[in-house]
Amino acid sequence: MTAVQYPRVVDVFPKLAAEIVELLLADGDDALADVVGDLRYFGPCTCSPTCTNLLTAPVGSSCSFMAQLERDGEVVIWLSLDPTTTTITHIEVLDGRDLGPAARRPD
Repeated sequence: MTAVQYPRVVDVFPKLAAEIVELLLADGDDALADVVGDLRYFGPCTCSPTCTNLLTAPVGSSCSFMAQLERDGEVVIWLSLDPTTTTITHIEVLDGRDLGPAARRPD
C-alpha cells in the first residue's frame, strides 16, 4: 500500500488535527502547521502494549526530534519529527482523551 492510499489524519481525527494546527500556530510554527493537512494516518503504533502513538509515517520512520504542544501550561501532545524537522512522524496525545476506534490497536 502506498502512502496516498492511507487516509489523511485530518479526515480520521479532524478535531485533533485542528488542535495541532492551532497549537503550532500559537507557538509560531507556521511551517509545521502547514504540513498537518497532508499527513497520512498509518494506524496506531504497535511497538508495545502501552504505546499510544498515532503513526503519520510508515513504521520504522525516523523520529529524531520532539515538539511539545501545550495548552494552559500543560503538555497535551507530543509530535515526533523527522530528522529535517519538517514533517511529523508520530503524534502522541497525553491528556487521556478518547480518540475513538481508529486510535485503538486491534486485539
